[in-house]
Amino acid sequence: MPTGSLSSHFEAIAAKALSAVEASRAASNQHEFNGVNQLKKMLGPDRKTIPARFIYLDEKETDSVIDETVTWYDARERHPTRSEYRLYFRTNAVTSCMSEDDLLVVGKLPDGSILIVVAADDTVKNQIRWLFQLPEGDALNSFVVHEINGGAGRELNYARRIILSQLQIETTDTEDEYLELLSDKFGTRFPGTEDFAKFTLETLPDVPMIDDPDAALIALMDRNEMLFRTLEKHIVEPQISAGFDEVDKFIDFSQSVLNRRKSRAGYAFEHHVMQILGRNELTYSHSKATENNSKPDFIFPCIEDYHNRHFPGSWLTVLGTKNTCKDRWRQVLAECDRIEEKHLLTLEPGISEKQTREMKNRKLQLIVPNDLNPSYTDRQQSWLMNVSSFLQLVRERQRATQ
Repeated sequence: MPTGSLSSHFEAIAAKALSAVEASRAASNQHEFNGVNQLKKMLGPDRKTIPARFIYLDEKETDSVIDETVTWYDARERHPTRSEYRLYFRTNAVTSCMSEDDLLVVGKLPDGSILIVVAADDTVKNQIRWLFQLPEGDALNSFVVHEINGGAGRELNYARRIILSQLQIETTDTEDEYLELLSDKFGTRFPGTEDFAKFTLETLPDVPMIDDPDAALIALMDRNEMLFRTLEKHIVEPQISAGFDEVDKFIDFSQSVLNRRKSRAGYAFEHHVMQILGRNELTYSHSKATENNSKPDFIFPCIEDYHNRHFPGSWLTVLGTKNTCKDRWRQVLAECDRIEEKHLLTLEPGISEKQTREMKNRKLQLIVPNDLNPSYTDRQQSWLMNVSSFLQLVRERQRATQ
């Protein structure tokens, strides 16, 4: 099935902010969500038991995933004129973590199952609101139901794919038309991330790295992901088909696949940033030691100038790159004592205002590609820097040194 739009993965969603009586075991022993009559248009009028996946997301990355069933029923089905629909669930590791004001999303999937997401972290809440085009504030005191149709606003770009990956939803297509090219180049082995980034660029010879570096970065990451998943399928599926004679071997194999996916995404991001910097003829040093053997991702114009105490600090620039941030953005603050204002480029949408205020107060300038801007508030957007403006800043500083 094509995975390029939100409607490929959801038929409809309902969302609300959890109340105290729903979330707190101290306040109530009930195992039902309130105000669910609005869900009738999504789940229908008939009593049913529905397969459900529960996911809990918080800022500590202690995410929980539980597969369960829920019961949808009318508590007054015998009453001639009244109805009172309820969504019943058993207590599990996700529902035990729920708190008042957590964002609850109930999504109806194409296979008839439902996804129940509880988001406790402000950044994740922002991302989910943006993904599903949800309102804020009092509008979410009761369930808001949206049918998921097609349209430009529901097409999946790289940022939306990042959010869906947190919801355990696979969104990256494989393209068999590239399989022969991949097989000829790499055979049945996984290449290094630098070689794979070079190959990715070869398949996008017209990507606008000078005219529109923001769009170029997103295009390169999307293409890299698609090509990697195509190669991964070619290499991994035969191993799965061959089977495993021990459970531990299967678990180890699965973990290695997941770890490879996670680690390569960050390296791919760095390599594609380097390609854009090179195409724009900017000089830099990559991962070179500064104080306390700290190794920032990029120093401009070079590490030698950084260590030259006669070189003006105002002409130096440091850039950290993190595919996704979470709390790891603070690592950049400890790098490069000579540079007062630091820069961080990320592909993470919707970082909370609390965190961006702290970034601003601690003189860390956040950079996001233009496609991600709508996931941030108006106040945040007025402060954010995009890739093009960062390149221009570095270009002007490097001109001053010539």
